[in-house]
Amino acid sequence: MANSTVELADTPIAAAAERASQILTPGGAGTLPRPATRRIMTVANQKGGVGKTTSAVNLAAGLALHGLGVLVIDLDPQGNASTALGIDHRRPGIASVYEMLLDDVPLREAIQQSPSNERLYCVPSTLDLAGAEIELVSVVARESRLRNALDDEVLDELGVDYVLIDCPPSLGLLTVNAMVAAREVLIPIQCEYYALEGVGQLLRNIELIQAHLNRELHVSTILLTMYDGRTKLADQVAEEVRSHFGSKVLQTIIPRSVKVSEAPGYGMTIIDYDPGSRGAMSYLDASRELAMQVLKENAK
Repeated sequence: MANSTVELADTPIAAAAERASQILTPGGAGTLPRPATRRIMTVANQKGGVGKTTSAVNLAAGLALHGLGVLVIDLDPQGNASTALGIDHRRPGIASVYEMLLDDVPLREAIQQSPSNERLYCVPSTLDLAGAEIELVSVVARESRLRNALDDEVLDELGVDYVLIDCPPSLGLLTVNAMVAAREVLIPIQCEYYALEGVGQLLRNIELIQAHLNRELHVSTILLTMYDGRTKLADQVAEEVRSHFGSKVLQTIIPRSVKVSEAPGYGMTIIDYDPGSRGAMSYLDASRELAMQVLKENAK
């Protein structure tokens, strides 16, 4: 009987259960250093299917689990980030990012707390946002609407340390608004063919925004996603990205995972859906790395 108990403890399921127990135990994840000033980060890549929204919500959940206050702004009309954070964004009359951008609804009315963590907040997206690109064209200071809507007083009251802005897979006015509002850009890059396709155009757009609209904007973080260790290609892509972007690339690589893809369908992040999984552990590691960048900056 003793041998069978030992064997059971050594199974992958038991190991995952042990990891999940450690993560979900209050204080088990530990705390991370708070940044001296609030970090506002745009999560952008105009190429679809690279794990952009998945990365935004799971990094946010990881940071919140470690004791940091996080706000996710869902700028994608599909509203997938809102769904993953358990926010009801289809309710009639809900105040959303659309009303913030076009109707001057204050942040205080649009912000919602995620049911998964009291430190995790979201400004949801609704289908109305699909027409915002056209409607913003004639609005005064159209590129700065989001920056002007981010009320520091409200963010301070809620103890928000990080604002993560999930962009649509395009380089239109919504993405421009995100980049004008942010100081940092986080680019998820998938470990697959054509990984760097379109990244050059994204970098050129960032340079234009730096020159004309937001001098503080810079690419601070690259996150490698959808890694499949069974292929040589994944390693080649990772090596190419690291050689190009250097220390901006997080050491943590997010593996391709069915569980990560399933989680939003249940209105959950992977950290809530399957906390002991490789995907959850990877996003927790990536969130720690992201937070520890603060210490590296202070050491310079």
